Amino acid sequence: MTAVRILVIHPGAELYGADRVMLETAAGLCAAGHDVLVALPEHGPLAAELKALGAKIAVGPMFVLRKELLRPRNWVRLLTSAVTGFRAGWQLISRHRPQVAYVSTIVLPQWPLLLRLRRITVVTHVHEAESASAWIVRATLYAPQLWSHAIIANSRFTGDLMTRTIRSLQRRIRVIHNPVPGPPHPTAPRPSLDGIRIGYVGRLSPRKGPAVVVQALAILRARGLDARLSIVGDVFRGYEWFADELAQQIDELGLADAVTRYGYEPDVWPHIAASDVMVVPSLTDESFGNTAVEAVLAERPVIVSDLQGLREAVELYPTTRITPGGDAVKLADTIEAVADAWPEIVGAVPAAAADARTHHSVQRYRDALVELMEIAAARRKPGTHADIGPV
Repeated sequence: MTAVRILVIHPGAELYGADRVMLETAAGLCAAGHDVLVALPEHGPLAAELKALGAKIAVGPMFVLRKELLRPRNWVRLLTSAVTGFRAGWQLISRHRPQVAYVSTIVLPQWPLLLRLRRITVVTHVHEAESASAWIVRATLYAPQLWSHAIIANSRFTGDLMTRTIRSLQRRIRVIHNPVPGPPHPTAPRPSLDGIRIGYVGRLSPRKGPAVVVQALAILRARGLDARLSIVGDVFRGYEWFADELAQQIDELGLADAVTRYGYEPDVWPHIAASDVMVVPSLTDESFGNTAVEAVLAERPVIVSDLQGLREAVELYPTTRITPGGDAVKLADTIEAVADAWPEIVGAVPAAAADARTHHSVQRYRDALVELMEIAAARRKPGTHADIGPV
């Protein structure tokens, strides 16, 4: 179809899970010949990747709903950010006049309404789903999507939770699983083990559960197993205290020689290749498990917490194991069981990786996303407010 002016709005400029999904979105849209402008609140490594694709970048004030802003002492900052962000967004639209917009996450609550007011088709991609949250909290977070013409949910779990929270959203939701690119050349697992090397890749935050892995490591070493842990990732700004707590826990448990912390690394594949088993030990709901699928693609067994979004991510692959979230003893038991079943796992990982490459193909995702955005552009008539529906 004729090139479409598309505005992509994203809340950060790093290269973690949702950032990489948005990067694939932009890549697909640019490859299809569309005119893509990406609005970011800051400079960062994501901006360079986007420019390499041919996308334009606009960096400016943006209201991003972070949990820290909800604390009473930060309410003035929240209000100021909301006003500044709304004004900046209005001016951005006036300058670039997009036909369609893609809002990357629900932590950008102003944009669906702002885009509706400017008569621009809006598609929101939802990555967030926490069923343990009170209904009123979920409803507050999802309510801005009543202004979206179409909603992409990154999993069945996310879509179902949105529908249970606000029933009228159901007709706008389409599930498109995340694209998960694998390593260019997977490294086969070690044929036998002399101890076990555990890997954790992801944000460092209490809800992601790295402290549980550290505790499990201590349990394994107390049992006489030569277990070692690599931690790849860093904290959100404002959570530096958790990094300090994690370092203190490692020291107090006498694990300084058994844990290596790498901080943020844009290329995680060498670290996964150096591990025998990967863990995704989240304590609260994950809408989907990109890092779990990455482990499968890298031909490594992966242990995930028993959470619906993580189960959905790994349900097709026999090399995955599920354990109760937050239970360090059970996690240690499962890691030990993986080591005991090593010959069977080594034989199964190539087929599991091949299945994951098909199911989470980047091209498959790009095709589905581009189709949705092009339908959004074609179906909408200027000045109307009809929903697109789950096309």
